[in-house]
Amino acid sequence: MLTFDDEITTNTIASEATNAIPSEVLDAFKEGKPAAPEVTAGRIRVEDKRIINCQADVNQLVPFKYKWAWEKYLAACANHWMPQEVNMTADIALWKSDKLSDDERRLIKRNLGFFTTADSLAANNIVLGTYRHISNPECRQFLLRQAFEEAIHTHAYQYIVESLGVDEGEIFNMYHEVPSIRNKDEFLLPFIDVLTNPEFKTGTVEADQALLRSLIVFACIMEGLFFYVGFVQILALGRQNKMTGAAEQYQYILRDESMHLNFGVDVINQIKLENPHLWTPEFREEVRGLMQKGVELEYAYAEDTMPRGILGLNASMFKEYLRFIANRRCQQIGIDILYPGATNPFPWMSEMIDLKKEKNFFETRVTEYQSGGSLSWD
Repeated sequence: MLTFDDEITTNTIASEATNAIPSEVLDAFKEGKPAAPEVTAGRIRVEDKRIINCQADVNQLVPFKYKWAWEKYLAACANHWMPQEVNMTADIALWKSDKLSDDERRLIKRNLGFFTTADSLAANNIVLGTYRHISNPECRQFLLRQAFEEAIHTHAYQYIVESLGVDEGEIFNMYHEVPSIRNKDEFLLPFIDVLTNPEFKTGTVEADQALLRSLIVFACIMEGLFFYVGFVQILALGRQNKMTGAAEQYQYILRDESMHLNFGVDVINQIKLENPHLWTPEFREEVRGLMQKGVELEYAYAEDTMPRGILGLNASMFKEYLRFIANRRCQQIGIDILYPGATNPFPWMSEMIDLKKEKNFFETRVTEYQSGGSLSWD
């Protein structure tokens, strides 16, 4: 079984990612300068490939250097799903009834309001920013799949909103009108703006650190922290046999985002491996500060979505949970933890990330929807 802890430690720099770096690159590192291996005319060699600042032809997919990236791409393709496959009949009936409390309705709408914008931001960041600056074709292949999955997630939230007959204007404008949602988005926007600026180019220490910083924010804070309060809340509803169609879709989204997180961590660690001059003590401390700010923003969102205890949950439980997650994200990328002793108050979340069950948690359809070889997370 894939546990919660496995989700945040599995596949962090596979053995293939530690291929020897050319001597000329290592010499440049020792002098504190970025360098890319010189590529001569002829066929592409494995050692010519790098995650960023690569001079090799990005159109040549093989030979693979980062097999973990290709394997994640294949695994993602094997888990294709579409929102319309999920039956929303029970959710519609429940939403129209008087069996949901005002607090539960607030929680559901706040979740939809945040996520409808968040996955659009993620897709824009990939397509208009990250993809341009990642110079490895197998990693780019995964990014293309990831961008499509972000579109599926946005589609899923729209499908839920449409199915329930919720005021679309209210939901899709929450990122403007609800401070706890707006503040998270405003935290992210500067990091999007850096990468999507047409004049931004990597190749200097300052620019490469800007790229690395943005990758950390989106993998470890946005996808790895900002999404988790919402995941717990909607999946907690599903555990009580409420909004099971929406909860099923959130479970598939959680599955996808777990893959995005692991891929992002591997890319971050590979960039660190190939560019150790970027990973300065000052940079690491800056990342810790960003992570701490992310925890504060997400906890404020938890308080806003859950002003009173419901579903056996309360906002103070999320403070501990977010600290636990932040520690794990720090460990994944090799920086000191922020909150010693933080524990996970939601151990049942591991069942939501366990994708090898024959049926999903809510017993509505087969979770392992695959169109090819069997998925292995080992």
